[in-house]
Amino acid sequence: MNLFYALLLGIIEGLTEFIPVSSTAHMLIVQRIFNIPSDAGMFAFLVLVQLGPLAALLVYFWKDYWSLIKAFFARPFSTQENKMAWYIIIATIPAGLAGLFLKDVVQGLFQNPLLEAAIRLFTAAILLFLAEWLGKRARGLDSMTWLDSLVIGLFQVLAVFPGSSRSGSTIPGGMIRNFDRPSATRFAFLMAAPIMLAAGAYESLSILKSHILHTILAPLAVGFVFAAVIGWFSIRWLINYVSRHSLYSFAAYCAIVAALCLIFLFV
Repeated sequence: MNLFYALLLGIIEGLTEFIPVSSTAHMLIVQRIFNIPSDAGMFAFLVLVQLGPLAALLVYFWKDYWSLIKAFFARPFSTQENKMAWYIIIATIPAGLAGLFLKDVVQGLFQNPLLEAAIRLFTAAILLFLAEWLGKRARGLDSMTWLDSLVIGLFQVLAVFPGSSRSGSTIPGGMIRNFDRPSATRFAFLMAAPIMLAAGAYESLSILKSHILHTILAPLAVGFVFAAVIGWFSIRWLINYVSRHSLYSFAAYCAIVAALCLIFLFV
């Protein structure tokens, strides 16, 4: 992989990781357009470059995470911040179990990634549409219960499958529980870090064992930096956007990109 492709893919990853449009689908489309070879080095790059947006997430919400970590050691459910820490843990459990027990199934789906990307993008489009249509948007995070966090966590299970959009699953999950858009988006971001950290650490260890990391260090450094910086601005932009706009535009966009995936697949 050359540095131009690393730069391009890093920008795409940063732009699309947290916006509900599926970063995986966009990376696959860019690979197809530029005819970037899909070898072991590319797979390792695509896995590790996702740590860039994760770093951006931790930096953007570092005060929140630090407060939650400190509050976690209080008596369970004794304060609002302690409750939120436990709700994030509860919301993480379904996707963690799905990633553990469905690993072989998920890896098998990567045999036809564009088809899976199209299916998951259409799913995200439907979820985003239903969230706007059915959600009453009348609740804030101070009204969250353990059942809300579990339901939203179940929506995050969809993000385990290739081509899925994490935000396109969890934000609608929150809105279907009648949270307003900013609250659903904030919780979706806060709950993303634990599962992304676990998945990133697991995949990173696998790549380190393969002894391929040294062959992609320079491209990876470029992609990581751009993905992190642009990811930070993407988080900030989306939080501001959802406070004033609906998610219908993202639903339409996901449907269009899903159609493009099918075109690339069959044509």
